[in-house]
This record gives sequence, structure tokens and C-alpha cells, in this order.
Amino acid sequence: MNMEKVNSMDFGEFVDVFGNVIERCPLIAAAVWSQRPFFDLEDLEKHFFAFIDALPQSGQEGILRCHPDLAGREQQRGTLTAESQREQSSAGLTSLSAEERQQLEKLNAQYRARFGFPFVLAARLSDRAAVPRELERRLHCQPAQELRTALGEVKKIGHLRLVDLLGADSSRLKLR
Repeated sequence: MNMEKVNSMDFGEFVDVFGNVIERCPLIAAAVWSQRPFFDLEDLEKHFFAFIDALPQSGQEGILRCHPDLAGREQQRGTLTAESQREQSSAGLTSLSAEERQQLEKLNAQYRARFGFPFVLAARLSDRAAVPRELERRLHCQPAQELRTALGEVKKIGHLRLVDLLGADSSRLKLR
């Protein structure tokens, strides 16, 4: 999809296409739509991320709460978004042993209890062995630092999802 197509989308189509760039946050896509025209992938991404950055801490934490636990109940129930399913699958999180799943459940619960939101990681950039190590490492972070780290992961996920939507060479597509 090229930027001309993106810029010509009406509100409903734009939200349908880009509504899950930030997990389960179509409101962000709705707000970003009004910023058209976008010149390229980087420009579109900038608007998504500026919206997140402009939110108060409670809003940023709300965005994090929209993310599922990695290898959690939603995955087991089959209720992940299509994007999350693909991402967790690519990291090997859909084929964990019972012991690995139990370890992640325990770490996810500790993380939620400590920070008040789920552990967010760009799973496509990780693998099944690295996820629990990173979760354990981040459990020891200070809350303000962890909020910044988790939001950084949301942005990595958003970037990858935009690249998926716009095509691999979309970063070179410009409309000026």
C-alpha cells in the first residue's frame, strides 16, 4: 500500500486498517487520521508515537494494559488479535512446554503485581528463551524506567505493524 492510498482513505477505512497498530487502541488511529497527509512511513509513525508521548502517565499505562500477557490466557483461549497471534507465534511462544508456560505465567503475574500493567515486549524481535530472561531482568527495574521501556516496546511493535501494512519497501515511499 502506498502513501497516496493511505492519504485517500476515509475515516472508517483508516481506522479499520490502522486501528491495531497500537494493540487494541483504534482511538489512536482515529486521532492520527486527522493529521493527513502523511509523507512516508516515518511521518505516519511519528504521528502515532507523538499521540502516545502526549498522553498523561495514566493514559500511557492504559495503552500498556491493552496488551495481552505473552503466552497468557488470551493465547490459550485463542482470543489474541491476529497481529499478536502472529508475533507470539514467531517468537515460539505458541509452542511452549507446560513447564515453560507455567514459568511465564508466574513471571507475568509478578510483573503485573509490581507495575500494574502487563509485560510488553516486541516478541517478533525475541525468542522463547529470551522472553523469560528479559521479563526477569525487567522485574528489577524502577517503575518510571519500566514505563519508558514498555512504551519503547509498544513503539517497536507499532513500527513493525506499520511496515507490515505498508509493505517492506514502504519506508522508501514518499509523497511530497
